[in-house]
Amino acid sequence: MQRLTASTPLPAHVIKPAYDRASLKPGIVHIGLGAFHRAHQAVYTDAALAEEFGNWGIVGVSLRSVDIVHDLRAQDGLYTVIARSAAGDSARVVGSVVQGLSGTEDQEEILSLMADPAIRIVTMTVTEKAYGYDPVSGGLDRNHQAVVADLANPTAPVGVIGYIVEGLARRHAAGLPPFTVLCCDNLPTNGRIVRRLTIEMAGSRDPALATWIAGEGAFPCSMVDRIVPAATEETRARAEKLLGAEDKLALDTEPFLQWVIEDRFLSGRPKWEAGGALFVSDVEPYEKMKLRLLNGSHSMMAYLGQLHGLTYIRDVIAVPEYRERVRRHMAAVLETLDPVPGIYLSAYQDELIERFSNPGIAHLTRQVAMDGSQKLPQRIMVPAVEELTQGKDASAFAYVSAVWMAYLMKISDINDPRAAELKAAAAKAMPNDPSAPFFAIPGLFPQALVENRAWRALVNAELEKL
Repeated sequence: MQRLTASTPLPAHVIKPAYDRASLKPGIVHIGLGAFHRAHQAVYTDAALAEEFGNWGIVGVSLRSVDIVHDLRAQDGLYTVIARSAAGDSARVVGSVVQGLSGTEDQEEILSLMADPAIRIVTMTVTEKAYGYDPVSGGLDRNHQAVVADLANPTAPVGVIGYIVEGLARRHAAGLPPFTVLCCDNLPTNGRIVRRLTIEMAGSRDPALATWIAGEGAFPCSMVDRIVPAATEETRARAEKLLGAEDKLALDTEPFLQWVIEDRFLSGRPKWEAGGALFVSDVEPYEKMKLRLLNGSHSMMAYLGQLHGLTYIRDVIAVPEYRERVRRHMAAVLETLDPVPGIYLSAYQDELIERFSNPGIAHLTRQVAMDGSQKLPQRIMVPAVEELTQGKDASAFAYVSAVWMAYLMKISDINDPRAAELKAAAAKAMPNDPSAPFFAIPGLFPQALVENRAWRALVNAELEKL
């Protein structure tokens, strides 16, 4: 079977790049060349290039893996995104990624590219845990492995913030303007967080560099949404059938996609609105809506699934009791949200239930359950504090916290950067106050929750039922 490349003839039913890829030059470096980026920002860029061509090709960077970079090179940067639903499958071959580089093999090439004036935007999807963000101080986590390495050896970075700082340092030294830094991860006010981390790390090496970044740089906030399960052999077999060619990088996803972006760019941007992106002055209402309604519900379903032997999110939402739990959780979340321009929240909730139920999306509860210590603070704990401040009991958020703790007590092999602390707490749980060891973990829960004995009693009561 022929491998997908630029010379592969594609069937008429496959959506193809509608622009001259041979003329496309890089304008974006993306750090985090994983499935989500390739099914989201790269798709938006593909649509933007078809609508208004320009030098906005993406150089995808994988900080650790080399396999995806080698596969991308073997396929001339092409891969298939399969949108799946009850109505059937549709395939799109995406052409906006023009090059793949690995931090393991190509560190100097990546940094040289970031210092090139042709690169006007650096985007990233590296997951919440990769930034080295300390939620207590709001700054750098000085114990984070990548942060420690990049502070010690800033010109040979290994972490995402280290790469951004070194790239900006090289531009500053060369008298060039900075690139726009666009975070696409599920961090609240993500642009402001990345700006602070960047300036703090830059200040550790050169106060003048930090001042320049603070004065000249741009870090717009953004909110991204699309469910993208991990690819499987079934995914690749499906792509082969649709294309008539082998594609080792094929992805399954849902038809839905959303991108809300703060419109602050230093040197232009692609016409992402051609793919449906929404440019706004304030992303926060959309971000809170998505983090709390979608991601909070997703986490709850993942832990319920793991507790009850349900493999996929679609299996969890198919259980009437859990579907009702999701509805009740969303109703509680609504009390913490501001109005969202252009969004009818009741319709949005119905749409989420439909998306969770999509029979074509095999989203593993094990995958969604990863990194709870990094995800739950903004999805569950912050809204719980807001509810308690307003004199409410925040019981819905106590339930999700209890489900998470029950998962930590039951599942031996968890994937979380604080796994050792969490498993130690799970082992210390006592019948009279099972949640106490979790609340004792430094910086895990906001102090307002640690000190609220009534709310902790609700968590314990839910744990007893579970």
